[in-house]
Formats: sequence, C-alpha cells, structure tokens
Amino acid sequence: MSAHTLRVELGERAYPIHIGTGILDDASLYAPHVAGRQAAVVTNATVAPLYAARVEAALAKAGARAIRIVLPDGEAFKDWQHLDRIFGALLEARLDRRSVLVAVGGGVVGDMAGFAASAYQRGIAHLQVPTTLLAQVDSSVGGKTAINHPMGKNMIGAFHQPCAVIADTATLATLPPREYAAGLAEVVKYGAIHDVSFLDWIEASADALRRRDPTALAHAIRRSCEIKADIVAADERESGARALLNFGHTFGHAIESGAGYGNWLHGEAVAAGMALAAQLSARLGRIAPDEARRLVRVLDSFGLPVKPPAFPLDTWLTYMGRDKKNEGGRITLILLDALGRAAVVRDTPESALQELLAAA
Repeated sequence: MSAHTLRVELGERAYPIHIGTGILDDASLYAPHVAGRQAAVVTNATVAPLYAARVEAALAKAGARAIRIVLPDGEAFKDWQHLDRIFGALLEARLDRRSVLVAVGGGVVGDMAGFAASAYQRGIAHLQVPTTLLAQVDSSVGGKTAINHPMGKNMIGAFHQPCAVIADTATLATLPPREYAAGLAEVVKYGAIHDVSFLDWIEASADALRRRDPTALAHAIRRSCEIKADIVAADERESGARALLNFGHTFGHAIESGAGYGNWLHGEAVAAGMALAAQLSARLGRIAPDEARRLVRVLDSFGLPVKPPAFPLDTWLTYMGRDKKNEGGRITLILLDALGRAAVVRDTPESALQELLAAA
C-alpha cells in the first residue's frame, strides 16, 4: 500500500494529491490534516455502504472524531436544499472552525462538501477522497466548488482548495460502466488541450483503459492530475490559462442543464461538447477536419456520446449565454489550434456557431 504523491503548488495553500491502490485506509495520509480535530464525512447513499466506514476508521486512527452526512446520489440533488442539509448536520454536531469536511464520493459530493466548507463559519478545511474516475482526474483537484441552479450548471459556488486529495484507484472497481466511461472523457480532454503525446497514448491504450487495466489507469490518472496541477498552480482563479480546462464544457453544461440535471452524466455531456468544439474549430479553419474526426473517434471508442441532444437553437444559446467564462455578453469558447493545444476564443462568429448547432 503506497501512494504516488504530486503537489499543487499554491504557496500557503499548496496541497498533496496522493494516488495509489489501497490507500483509502492509510491513516498516515489523513493525519497531518485531521489529527486532534472533529471531522464530518460527507458522502452519498451509493458510496456510503462501500467506503464510509473505512474512511471513518482511518480518520479515527489519525486522531479525528467523525460524524457522517449522507446525501442522495445524483446531480439532481446538487442544490441549495441539500447543501443546507450539510450545514444543519454540522451545526447539530457543533463542529467548530478547526473541523474538517471529508468528501467521499464523486464530483457532486466533492463540489457540495467543498462549497459547504468554503462557507461554514466563514470557511473551514476540507479533504477530498474521490471514488469515481472523473473526480480522481478532475473535479477533486483545483478548488472549484459549486451547486447548480435551475438556470445554469455550477453557477453558485466558490474557489476553496482542499487540504489534500486521497485518490484510491481500487475504488474504481465498483464504478458502473457508464460512470467509468464518463471519467475517461476528462482524461481525453487533457490530451486534447495540453499534451498530444498523452492523447496518442490514450488512443493506443484504449483497450487497456476499457478493461480498467491497473497500470494503464494509474498512468492516466497520474498524468491527468499532473496537467491539472500545473495549470491550477499557474492560474488558480481561472483568469487565463485555467479556462482551457473547460474545453467542451460550454456546450456540455448547456446539455446538462437543458436535458435536466442527471439525465446526461457530466462526462457524457463534456464528450459531446468536445466533439462540437472540435468540429467548430475545423469549421473555422483552426484545425484540419481530420484532427476533429480523430478526437471524435477517440471519444467514441470509449462508448461516449459524440452527438448532443436535439435542442432548439434558443435552448443552446440561452444556457451557453450564461456560461461563467462569458464577457460583455459574448459567448466564450475553448477551441483547438491543434490537437494538444487549445485557446480561449471570445470572437467566434455567431453565424458559425449557429450553423454548427443547427447541424448537430
């Protein structure tokens, strides 16, 4: 039981990302952050029977007293009502400013626990224990926390970095196939925006990744986290390069919102969004059509959707018009200048976007 450790270098807010098999129970990874403190394990009804007791046992060995807060499972519950359930439980248990929230689950749990930690008594520590592939490679790292609003995805939240991330790859064995594939979408994203050699490796290793081969998975998670850690360290609050991590997300968030939260998994929506962004990049002459088709093939090889729902144009433009990257009323998109190199684009011709969406 050993962990490979990366660091997100953010000065006094720097923190480790521990990646390994069987590390969920390693009290030594929790101890520096929880010893002598109260803790609250925030999880959901699906994950709690699998992993909550093990995390609580590790916390006890690390010197923390823990309560458990169990939420319903699903994107549909990432809202004010269920956020308030966390606050109510913390207050009932009289957790103080030295307490630590421990998020055990996927992206929804991580986002909600992180947001609760950012606001409870004006901010307490939180620790991420991601149990889905998408959370291990993306949402647990970087400090973005949020809940959804009926008018838009992740529109209410805060930047609040965790004190550590403990990613046990053994938890992926219990992940349903659809959830696992959704996580691979975010892995593909890192190659598409930042490292074409990683994209080459993903394409060559597609069969091993589909089989959840431990060696291939370990490399995919480690390289994804390395890329995200470097980008977050350079641009913590998304004023520049960090926006590139949203490749496919402007379209993807519109899909999630328009289809109703939970009907499309986040990674599924991002996959279809990346396909649209690549196709638009080709329409605008930024990349060759063959490059766009290649990215679509890679996504399709993992069983991910590469075509969006048939929304009316107004639905697309309404949700995309509320995207957090937008400035001055113009839709901001992340497009490709080459596979492995993305750019923030604020001047996409409206006619090109509308033609793409009409043909989708």
